[in-house]
Amino acid sequence: MAILKVGDNAPNFSLTDNEGKFHSLKDYFGKKLIIFFYPRANTPGCTAEACNLRDYFKDLEDQGYSILGVSADSEKSQQSFSKKYDFPFPLLADIEKVMINAYGVWGPKKFRGKEYHGIIRKTFLVDEKGIITRIIDKVKTKDHAAQILET
Repeated sequence: MAILKVGDNAPNFSLTDNEGKFHSLKDYFGKKLIIFFYPRANTPGCTAEACNLRDYFKDLEDQGYSILGVSADSEKSQQSFSKKYDFPFPLLADIEKVMINAYGVWGPKKFRGKEYHGIIRKTFLVDEKGIITRIIDKVKTKDHAAQILET
């Protein structure tokens, strides 16, 4: 598992989103980028996080950010999730977990005493040159936009 830190180059990626459109890191050069990884579409925590970002999308956009959500869900699942909650940002489908592994967000988790491997909720802020400027490890799903906007 990759261990990325502030100052590292963000790993490149090339994935399709909920509408079948390809996205890669180079598409976002010259822009600030929020990449948020979430375990699974349409689950309570993931819905709260994505809806919070949706609700503060204009504030984040005013700060110069583009947003990408990423999970291992299929394009179809991402499309359903996006339409249901009217997300104004793309949701990338990383079924093969290539980007998920490159960003080091696949690992051991615990839920109700059971241990398993899955996507670790984490957000990366990337500058206009593709450099990681901040990593949010302890995501507050219901107040994530505020975490991003705090200095």
